[in-house]
Amino acid sequence: MPPKKKSTSRRTSNKTHGVINGAGDVVEQPIVSTIRENFMPYAMSVILSRAIPEIDGFKPSHRKLLYTMYKMGLLSGARTKSANIVGATMKLNPHGDSAIYDTMVRLSRGYEALLHPYVDSKGNFGKFYSRDMAWAASRYTEAKLAPICSELFKDIDKDTVDFVDNYDNTMKEPTLLPTSFPSILVNTNTGIAVGMASNICSFNLKEICETTAALIRDPEHDVKSTLPAPDFIGGCQIIYDEKAIDQVYETGRGSIKLRGRYEYDKSANCIDVLSIPSTTTCEVIIEKIIDLVKLGKIKEISDIRDETGIDGLKITIDLKRGVDPDKLMAKLYRFTTLEDSYACNFNVLIGGVPMLLGVKALLNEWIAFRIECVKRRTYYDRQKKADKLHLLKGLEKILLDIDKAIKIVRETEEEVEVVPNLMIGFGIDKIQAEYVAEIKLRHLNREYILKRTQDITDLENEIAELDAILKSQSRIKTIIVNELKEIAKKYGQPRKSIIIYDDTEQYVEEIEEIPDYACTFFFTKEGYFKKITPQSLRMSGAHKLKDGDEIAQEVEFSNNCDLLFFTDKSQVYKTKASFFADTKTSVLGDYVPAKLGMDEGENAVFMVATKDYKGILLFGFENGKLAKVPLESYETKTNRKKLTGAYSDKSPLAQMMFLQEDKEIVLRDSSGKILLVHTGALSLKTTRSTQGVAVMKFRKGHRLFEIKEYEEGMFSNPDYYRRSTLPVLGKDVSTDDSEGSQLSLI
Repeated sequence: MPPKKKSTSRRTSNKTHGVINGAGDVVEQPIVSTIRENFMPYAMSVILSRAIPEIDGFKPSHRKLLYTMYKMGLLSGARTKSANIVGATMKLNPHGDSAIYDTMVRLSRGYEALLHPYVDSKGNFGKFYSRDMAWAASRYTEAKLAPICSELFKDIDKDTVDFVDNYDNTMKEPTLLPTSFPSILVNTNTGIAVGMASNICSFNLKEICETTAALIRDPEHDVKSTLPAPDFIGGCQIIYDEKAIDQVYETGRGSIKLRGRYEYDKSANCIDVLSIPSTTTCEVIIEKIIDLVKLGKIKEISDIRDETGIDGLKITIDLKRGVDPDKLMAKLYRFTTLEDSYACNFNVLIGGVPMLLGVKALLNEWIAFRIECVKRRTYYDRQKKADKLHLLKGLEKILLDIDKAIKIVRETEEEVEVVPNLMIGFGIDKIQAEYVAEIKLRHLNREYILKRTQDITDLENEIAELDAILKSQSRIKTIIVNELKEIAKKYGQPRKSIIIYDDTEQYVEEIEEIPDYACTFFFTKEGYFKKITPQSLRMSGAHKLKDGDEIAQEVEFSNNCDLLFFTDKSQVYKTKASFFADTKTSVLGDYVPAKLGMDEGENAVFMVATKDYKGILLFGFENGKLAKVPLESYETKTNRKKLTGAYSDKSPLAQMMFLQEDKEIVLRDSSGKILLVHTGALSLKTTRSTQGVAVMKFRKGHRLFEIKEYEEGMFSNPDYYRRSTLPVLGKDVSTDDSEGSQLSLI
């Protein structure tokens, strides 16, 4: 056997991709071309052929399923087993029976996800508002098309839309359905493609038809006057926000706040939730409420259960005695998905191009599409009538001499010569001659021919009428308006979602009263914290500390104050002093990074206690700069636990300190040089991440090492360390300070 080739391995950069070309060969291929040749076609296929709906309101999977059911005669016939429908649909959609059946379930009346379901179902089809309620297998359920589908397939056989071959070229399927109403906005449609998504909310059919008709008559029509808000199948409440609605209507993107509907049963002292937002499920809501009860955030509930049944969704919440149901529901709206936002993203394929359109623009696109459908239908009818007229014109000429026609047929020796001889004898074309030649012998009488030729005048008038329609855009629009009015009258339903213009059920967070008493805070270099009352402190002995640890800060304050812990990652964590339990000196205390859930590897380096956020924070950086920031810059209106960018990270932090007012401070660098500076000379910066101003210079290889508050008597001659201009080099320790006992920096 020949020796095996040694495989070569190459280290590929992030710009190339190793591809095995042959046995043992590795060929480098640019990753850009790999993406272009492999991923991009897949992405385009998902966008154009799977996930994004088109102007008729359907994705390909929906369209293939409904068209199959239409061809099976399920628009007017009896229901058939869902398995039969799934099997037949695979002739158009070869993605597996499970995916087809899932699509069918979501279009069904039983699933209750659509305002106007397209599938009239029988059996267990699950519910959209339940995560755990699974639908039955396709062999157990039955289905047919709902009556409204007659408006989807109206005139589909009159060349109103284009047809293409299916995946194996054995049959034809429509590229779009000639929907006679804007189904794109009537039913919810969601799809996730590659790099884009679509999430179209539903609107009331009657309102949509009225709005579309008004837009056809007046392109400047105010959409909101006839289409106030979306409408959702669950019957949830819509919290009206004019700016949000305007944004959705104009841009096709935005969010609409939905809220569940409830009733209070006074006799049973319970709340019955009867509808929920379409973005959530009853199991999610129940689980969240149970978690809130376990955490102690909600104490008014004694029991909760899912009583959803044949009458529809129902979540029952038993209340404790004396509980205000409205206040409790306001709290549940705040903390659970009983109040949720529906994120609108009106991405639609228009002519094979994904477009993000607002409501008005989307309706205008549908109007243009429908105008084209009506034109094609009218032209088809006109051609059929013209063909019939053409035949009757030939028949009319036969009327002049029936005996002559019979004579020509009888005297023609060969059958193939009959049509040519009739053409010559009466001056008619081949199509007319074929029609005459096929007339039965029993019909060769004057009465039959007169009856047929009487239709000529009617056909000529009808063709003239159709020609006038084709030439008049206004007449086509009138036809569409009349159709919309008829559909609204036939299929229109009252709104299911109530619009709430004045939201009175606002949750006001109850502020828990925190007992206020004096205490002393101890913070160590290793990040441990202790809160000790004065009485306990008097009775305690020495502090228990880890080996090598020491007390870095000791602050006398009260239990009802805010604590700010600054970290070595330029962040600050805020909490209440009451968050920490009272302790003694004989314990290590709470490890702050773990207690406050700091990031991995993050350490607390400084603590500030405050109630009014008055005072100054001074940050000393190793590059010799000082930043003076007011403490009020760290005060927030919301109860935020963590603030990023607490100070500049351009240079390592040497030390920081908290001052109630401007004072003199002592700076010392790593070589031992000292500088005495008054913080009043530093400008106050409200930006937390300010880099500060340069104060101290160093010789090469040295850095700012320490900052400390100046105390009277610290130096024998303080002026020796003061400088009139900044930045400046520090001064070496004077002989008097080094020999005396005044210097106590270390």
